[in-house]
Amino acid sequence: MSRRHASVRLDPGEVQVETRGAIPPDAADDAREVVAASTSVAHEPVLFARVKLSASADPAVTRPCTAQANLDVSGRLIRAQAVAESMRRAIRLLGDRLRVRLRRTGRDWEDLRGRRPEDADHEWRHSSPHRRPLPGFPRPAGEREVVRHKAYELAWATPDEAAFDMEQLDYDFHLFTEAETGQDSVIYHSRDGYRLAQIEPAPYQLGPVSIPLTVSSVPAPVLSVSEAVERLESTGMPFIFFVDTSTGRGGVAYHRYDGHYGLITPSR
Repeated sequence: MSRRHASVRLDPGEVQVETRGAIPPDAADDAREVVAASTSVAHEPVLFARVKLSASADPAVTRPCTAQANLDVSGRLIRAQAVAESMRRAIRLLGDRLRVRLRRTGRDWEDLRGRRPEDADHEWRHSSPHRRPLPGFPRPAGEREVVRHKAYELAWATPDEAAFDMEQLDYDFHLFTEAETGQDSVIYHSRDGYRLAQIEPAPYQLGPVSIPLTVSSVPAPVLSVSEAVERLESTGMPFIFFVDTSTGRGGVAYHRYDGHYGLITPSR
């Protein structure tokens, strides 16, 4: 018996659009049409869709246009983002990325969470190609600053669940609280699969894992936010997972596509 849910395609008028910067007059309508068309491949009802279109005013940025979509698919957040040299191109790329993620919602993840790892292994692991990071702008170090700080209540999840959520949200990494150890942790792509970093590595305390996962043996450094940004700048790494000296919780400082920095921390 098929477990496919009836697809409910949104009408373009139901797609909310927010703009920032010099956006072409027809871009909002174009985004509504593209995102609404993408929802036709969803296996569950799309309850909400919002698109953010932004254009950088910096003439040195070669791909100044960003299109981002956030969808609520039966209570699960689906996110996709694309950057390009023109807004029309960014919207087209956004539609392509969004369709990939919406097709994955056909797998019943609530059932998948309750299965044994060997049952879950072939459900999504091999059909989730590694995300190509968005191209970044090489902004001079002296001009960089933290322009985005996102704080949220970290989800308690297994590494399998965290990896799945990371793929669905179109992230390069995902900050969460590992369910078995209770530790703030970050999961990200590695050459051979996924890699997990924790405040105090506890690989033998993890529960059964089905994804190809390695665990970093290095404890997270204890840093202030300014020190984390300095280390991010000096190492050239795409992100730094650290223990915030002011809270004792895990956080991530990262390079944004516009050459500035972003910061993710648990909410208090």
